[in-house]
Amino acid sequence: MSRKIIISINPEHVKNIINGSKKFEYRTKACKFDVNKIIIYETVPVKKIVAEAEIEEVLMLPPEELWNQTKDKSGITKEFFDSYFAGREKAYAYRLGKIKVYEHPKELIEFGLKTAPQSFVYINA
Repeated sequence: MSRKIIISINPEHVKNIINGSKKFEYRTKACKFDVNKIIIYETVPVKKIVAEAEIEEVLMLPPEELWNQTKDKSGITKEFFDSYFAGREKAYAYRLGKIKVYEHPKELIEFGLKTAPQSFVYINA
């Protein structure tokens, strides 16, 4: 069974994921289950599910090591990264593979959700 998660991502980062300059999606928590795709919900002002990305690998490292391994395709600044992981001993990154942009963005309700996920939500597909 393939398992997917829906993640809320702001428009600037969505653009960089789609154009290929951001190959890693950083998170402070990892999924407890193996997932193979991220469904991308683009936050305000778009408020739609716009794409999906294959997950090639999940990295779990101390923040500084994670930055050193991923910075070239991070799509973010070191300052943003440091602020996001401030005080954390572990940092997580999903290495994104093939991106599929939806021709027609989807509503959350199409995935059984009424509100955007704060962190992530599992969906079975």
